[in-house]
Amino acid sequence: MSSTPFRVTRLDATHDRTTFNSGSRALDRYFQQQVTQDIRRRVTACFVALTGELRIAGYYTLASASLLLSDLPATIGKKLPRYPSVPAVRMGRLAVDQDFKGQGLGGALLADALERSVNSDIAAYALVVDAKDEAAADFYRHHDFIALPNQSLTLFLPLATVRKLI
Repeated sequence: MSSTPFRVTRLDATHDRTTFNSGSRALDRYFQQQVTQDIRRRVTACFVALTGELRIAGYYTLASASLLLSDLPATIGKKLPRYPSVPAVRMGRLAVDQDFKGQGLGGALLADALERSVNSDIAAYALVVDAKDEAAADFYRHHDFIALPNQSLTLFLPLATVRKLI
């Protein structure tokens, strides 16, 4: 883990997003040009990890979502109510600035997202992610996420699993 203390908070207008560079053009463009529009439209919430100097070291987004019961592994789906879908929280994006990679910040941001999801007053069965590639999917599998049977880059973690760990 980093020796730099990070504070995770909601993104606001005082945070400078212009220098953020994760190395992913799509993630950087979204964060620098579009995320505030999505926040205003209430289609996502964005959380940032700040250094003591208020530099953004990483970010992630959360939004409400659902998982089709038929998309879940059969062993899991049979234990759930017979609704067409179950409520979920979607982590749409997760990125760490290049200067802070390799310090465990991605895992810390994921843990923060899981904690926010578990502690929400709004019911959700799982945190779901759409990994951008196999390397990202490996990151989530390392943190015990389960791939959907027919969509290997869409993974989920039941929040009941997280509650047991907290």
